[in-house]
Amino acid sequence: MAPDTLEQLLKLPASERAELAMALWESLADADRESEFEMTPELAAELDRRWQEHLADPGSAVPWEEVKQKLKDRQ
Repeated sequence: MAPDTLEQLLKLPASERAELAMALWESLADADRESEFEMTPELAAELDRRWQEHLADPGSAVPWEEVKQKLKDRQ
C-alpha cells in the first residue's frame, strides 16, 4: 500500500476506520485468517482461562452488538 494511501485512510473518522477494518477482516477467507495467526501455548492458555471464566459466570458476557454500540457511542 502506498504511504500516502495509508496516511489518507488514517485521517478518516474513527467510525469509518473501524468499519473499514471490519470489512477488510471479513474479506479474508478462513484459510487466510488461520495462516496469519499462530496458536501459541500462551494464547491457548489465555483462551482456556477466559472460557473457564465464562463457564463459571455466563451472565457476565456482553453481546457483540452491545459492544459495537458502546464503541460507536465513544466516538
